[in-house]
Amino acid sequence: NLCAKYVNQYIIIRYSQAILKLIFKYFSVAPSPTTAVHYLATKCVDTVKTHHKGSKWFMPWGPDQCSKIRDFDEAMAKRIEANNIVFAVHIPLPNREMSPWFQFMLVILQFDIAFKMQNQIEDGSLVTMDVGLAYRDSTLSEWTEMAHSTEHRKLSCNFTATKTYENEGRYYECDLLPFMEVGSVAHKYYLLNIRLPVNERKKVNIGIGEIKDIRLVSIHQNGGFTKVWFAMKTFLTPSVLIIMIWYWRRITQMTRPPVLLEKIIFALGISMTFINIPVEWFSVGFNWTWMLLFGDIRQGIFYAMLLSFWIIFCGEHLMDQTERNHFSVYWKQVGSIVFGSFCLFVFDMCERGVQLKNPFYSIWASDVGTELAMAFIIVAGICACLYFLFLCFMVFQVFRNISGKRSSLPAMTKARRLHYEGLIFRFKFLMLVTLACAAMTVIFFIISQVNEGHWHWGGYTVQVNSAFFTGIYGMWNLYVFALMFLYAPSHKRYGDEQSSGETPRHGEDIQLTTTITHVDGPTEIYKMTGKEAQE
Repeated sequence: NLCAKYVNQYIIIRYSQAILKLIFKYFSVAPSPTTAVHYLATKCVDTVKTHHKGSKWFMPWGPDQCSKIRDFDEAMAKRIEANNIVFAVHIPLPNREMSPWFQFMLVILQFDIAFKMQNQIEDGSLVTMDVGLAYRDSTLSEWTEMAHSTEHRKLSCNFTATKTYENEGRYYECDLLPFMEVGSVAHKYYLLNIRLPVNERKKVNIGIGEIKDIRLVSIHQNGGFTKVWFAMKTFLTPSVLIIMIWYWRRITQMTRPPVLLEKIIFALGISMTFINIPVEWFSVGFNWTWMLLFGDIRQGIFYAMLLSFWIIFCGEHLMDQTERNHFSVYWKQVGSIVFGSFCLFVFDMCERGVQLKNPFYSIWASDVGTELAMAFIIVAGICACLYFLFLCFMVFQVFRNISGKRSSLPAMTKARRLHYEGLIFRFKFLMLVTLACAAMTVIFFIISQVNEGHWHWGGYTVQVNSAFFTGIYGMWNLYVFALMFLYAPSHKRYGDEQSSGETPRHGEDIQLTTTITHVDGPTEIYKMTGKEAQE
């Protein structure tokens, strides 16, 4: 009866609220997603003697540490050439180990450059670096080369004081430079050796000022956050998969073929399941450097599917009966979304795709690459905002369409009028939830793009805590779960006598189903909002 129905709905609502409170309380104290560790490079001396010993890698500390100098004044006093100086950095710090739970390692570089009247930084000067990366899993084993490359980075430095002899020795203020990104942290120890070769004839490393030190910042994902993230994906995968199978089974049991709206909801469930599958567990045991790129591809597919769904979801409640249920009607909107997603994929492949072979590569290293990357992020943010405004306009049209259809409700019987009023209320609530979900998705997308490149934006930094990150991910899953639950065809039927205005037989219950669909055709709201062909 109605009373029992309301009690059940109340219990479900209160139970959902309790679950959400527990989730937000847990993730509010979850560890930060990433950790930054600062390093100061040690200046090692590469002598002919060490070459004869066959030593290729220079350790800054430990039993096999290199021969070191404190500064370049000492090197000049000992007549050590710049080509024989190697900047060595060991990751992590002494008495610590890296872990596969860190998932990735991003390294940022900064030069400490002193001002000299006779050796100033020239405009557009490039620093040429001969860089090498090695790894080992034991302090007793030999270093194994992981990558080696010759890289160029453009200096962007500013000297705030007056350029006079009195201010010699003061440091330039130099921007952070992208240095390296590794998509897997499969080894315990890493070693970086950086050389700054000088060749006056070829103008290599000429006019770059007097470099005093090299500082590095290593950023990696927190192990605690990784475990929370993996556990969340492991829990959500079967949940969405089960409701998706149940949803499609309900549709296939119907006598009619599925409509476009039902197909797109099922496709959304598939994309959500695809991004949920916790394949990251394998990255703990295997050195899969392509996991970052694969994760970006999965998220891009979900973005494209979610944005396309919202357009079709609103559009199907605006079209008349002759136009709806045809995917070709939305080719302009969906085509634009697919094109934007393809551009995202190309942009990602231009950096992370190349980094699979050369972890020192960065699209931000050149002027053209920096301008393209900045323009891409800005245009992507603008397009995301324009999409949200267009979606708001479509939702407004849907609400106006529903308000126009409400004029036919007073002519219905009381039971049927209550039934449709309940459906309209739930549908409007779902549309508002859709708008809220879209707004949070757009905000998350923009912040993610800025946060991923915040080291390249100068002094402006955007922090994304774990509660926001996991909260958005949980919101997507809950939204997709609710869609499949609400739009699964109901097994309840409304008697013919109700639709003809007759009084139901004694003892027959009028039940207001929590779903929005009907067994004999498309959704009742779907049929109600659509205009008849003869109109």
